[in-house]
Amino acid sequence: MGLRINDIAPDFQAETTQGTIKFHDWMGDGWAILFSHPKDFTPVCTTELGYVAKLEPEFRKRNCKVIGLSVDPVARHIEWEKDIEETQGYAVNYPMIGDSDLAIAKLYDMLPADEAGSSEGRTAANNQTVRSVFMVGPDKKIKLTLTYPMTTGRNFDEILRVLDSMQLTAGHKVATPVNWKNGEDVIIVPAVSDAEAKEKYPEGWKTIKPYLRLVHQPKK
Repeated sequence: MGLRINDIAPDFQAETTQGTIKFHDWMGDGWAILFSHPKDFTPVCTTELGYVAKLEPEFRKRNCKVIGLSVDPVARHIEWEKDIEETQGYAVNYPMIGDSDLAIAKLYDMLPADEAGSSEGRTAANNQTVRSVFMVGPDKKIKLTLTYPMTTGRNFDEILRVLDSMQLTAGHKVATPVNWKNGEDVIIVPAVSDAEAKEKYPEGWKTIKPYLRLVHQPKK
């Protein structure tokens, strides 16, 4: 059975471009984003890794660590990072996991558990399902999962937006509407009665339907 939202993110120990880590210990008490790649020196992933390096300070501001994974050895990652900096203008400033034995790809259900062999001789097409994003909360539970096709670059601005939404809604009884951006109005969740809402939001709110009440975004 695959991993689902609110499952505990499987812990693991792995070699990375920044040394050996144990995932849960490396996370500490913050958030984490694990995003994976089917092969080193692939064009779409090269653009993604560079853009995440650009965004990494924004994730760090939100107490969220970023870690990449590719189904190749760490030594290959280090060579690939040179191309990424040259072509994208940003040096990779977060760890990249070497998963040449496919262990973590299998642990996170990105490849079948009975998949044989190692990264050697495999192509990106063999590993095409290893293009996933897992957002993990401080409680070590999975909060979001995404899997993209190889030909479509991932939208990391959207992933940052989701992180803003999750951190806001974790601390307040609100939800964020379609296409919400940080600073815009939010939804008072149905579990909050009007009486409770009056205490929380004495300045008032806009009722569109009894179950759809918009209010200014509370401060995090």
